[in-house]
Amino acid sequence: MRTGIATVCLSGTLKEKMQACAIAGFDGIEIFEQDLVTSSLSPEEVRKMAADLGLGLDLYQPFRDFDGVTPDLLKANLKRAEAKFNLMERLGMDTILVCSNVATATIDDDQLRAEQLAELAALAGDHGVKVAYEALAWGKYVNDYEHAYRLVDMVGHPNLGTCLDSFHILSRDWDTAPIEDINAEKIFFVQVADAPKLSMDVLSWSRHYRVFPGEGQFELAKFMGHVVRAGYTGPVSLEVFNDVFRQSDTERTAVDAMRSLIWLEEQSAKWLASTPAAAAPEDKAATRRRYPMELATLPKVNEPAGFNFAEVKADDTAQLEKLLGQLGFEFEGRHRTKDVQLWTMGQARVIINEQAPHHAEPAIAALGFDVDSPVIASARAQQLKAPVVARKVQADEEVFQGISAPDSTEIFLCQGSPDGTAAWTHEFGEGLEHAGAGQTAVIDHVNLAQPWQHFDEAVLFYTSALALEPQPFAEVPSPSGLVRSQVMQTGNKAVRLVLNLAPAQQAEKARKTYQEHIAFAVDDLVATARSARDRGLEFLQIPANYYEDLDARFDLEPGFLATLKELNLLYDRDASGEFLHFYTATVGSVFFEMVERRGNYDGYGAPNAPVRHAVQYDSLHRA
Repeated sequence: MRTGIATVCLSGTLKEKMQACAIAGFDGIEIFEQDLVTSSLSPEEVRKMAADLGLGLDLYQPFRDFDGVTPDLLKANLKRAEAKFNLMERLGMDTILVCSNVATATIDDDQLRAEQLAELAALAGDHGVKVAYEALAWGKYVNDYEHAYRLVDMVGHPNLGTCLDSFHILSRDWDTAPIEDINAEKIFFVQVADAPKLSMDVLSWSRHYRVFPGEGQFELAKFMGHVVRAGYTGPVSLEVFNDVFRQSDTERTAVDAMRSLIWLEEQSAKWLASTPAAAAPEDKAATRRRYPMELATLPKVNEPAGFNFAEVKADDTAQLEKLLGQLGFEFEGRHRTKDVQLWTMGQARVIINEQAPHHAEPAIAALGFDVDSPVIASARAQQLKAPVVARKVQADEEVFQGISAPDSTEIFLCQGSPDGTAAWTHEFGEGLEHAGAGQTAVIDHVNLAQPWQHFDEAVLFYTSALALEPQPFAEVPSPSGLVRSQVMQTGNKAVRLVLNLAPAQQAEKARKTYQEHIAFAVDDLVATARSARDRGLEFLQIPANYYEDLDARFDLEPGFLATLKELNLLYDRDASGEFLHFYTATVGSVFFEMVERRGNYDGYGAPNAPVRHAVQYDSLHRA
């Protein structure tokens, strides 16, 4: 699949955008007109630079408001078009995008539109240019891709074809199956963009909220599957208008964009393999047909089987050690060659890393996941542009495959074991003597704060590299504003990762002002809380108003309600079960949560989140 991206997707100058696209590995680019107009590079210099970088110049765009106009305006439009064709000759480009008219069309007549497009195609032919006519979702008279193709078919000129844009098609819920009936030779260009499902006018939706494939909710694999079946072989190019992307690091956004196309290519191949083509009953070969566009796939991996460990890093680890001890974790000792400690409770393992910069406050630094084949999983992640994390090992030490997440959290892919144990724990020794069997616990979920400019990137990263499934996002009120919360999880819920987008005023220093946490699941939370209290644990202090409201909502048994209040426990219930949990005070940017899931409760106590945010906000500002 030939990959492309429109320069409008990225921040920076045209020169910076082209360099970033080449570094990310794109085959070609679309030049957005404004990027050229504002560039200090001449068209000839752009052409040479693209050649030097190995980038094709695949599309010049956009040419707006051409069709359905009066004769006088048509004449002016043709003059404008010829100027662009001359410019494209200097650039060495042969395809231009022409959008259906939004602003100046006054005549709703397909015959007239076809005649005017025929004149444009003839002029383009004289200059060796192909015209890709696209139906904008908000076009005045033409807003349907099938309508646009009918016009192209009416004209029947070799230099006039159509452009299929996933956003304009999927935002209007147009059926994508008819794409397969389009003559492949008349599909001059394909643009893809994802988007969250929003209820708003389609123009604003398009201009501000498009995202890269895999970061939204559109059925892009299905769209691409129909495009492939139509026989299209040209570029598949990203056209994403997004306020965040255009403020973010150019090279990083380009890499994220490339990752999205690699992921889309794989998902499209899966869709084609699992969805038989429409065919007559006797045409059994149709389901095994090879199409002109070859779609590459990645090494196949299963979803993680569970958390292997969580790592917290700090310069001064005394508070972390104290906190874990109060919760009931057991100190297993120090690593024989590294400045790290191991603390365990059942199968919940926490590594305290003392190799932090001077005065660095405690923060979540790394997560380990159990996977079937760490080497294959790492190879897949690297093909998806994930940066490799180097880790020094000595003889007889476990070799972890490491990659870096968008928020710089290190992700380690570990060899899982059927019983949930970890072979590398033998590298630690001289811990405390264990009095008994100890508490049974596992890591239930981990909550990570995401910088505002990398939130969508993180969703795609965990979806593509770790096979986690994004769930519908939620927004939780806090004293600083709404916190967007995105759950990523495995199908069996063995791994639950919660990505939180901090409010805007906290974004620049998210890790310092917006806390992250690790949650551990135990069998008996009340007993765990009592033991922790006896060891001197400082709980997050829950206001009395919360318990009055809790009683009104659930009509709890008085003794049980008193226990919750006594121990600062929070409670939730739904049709499937109950959820009890408590939080510790925050150390640096980290706190811990202990939870108990009763029945089939599957949530995170979302109604209690505003209480936590308010209490933490108050504690932070008092400090």
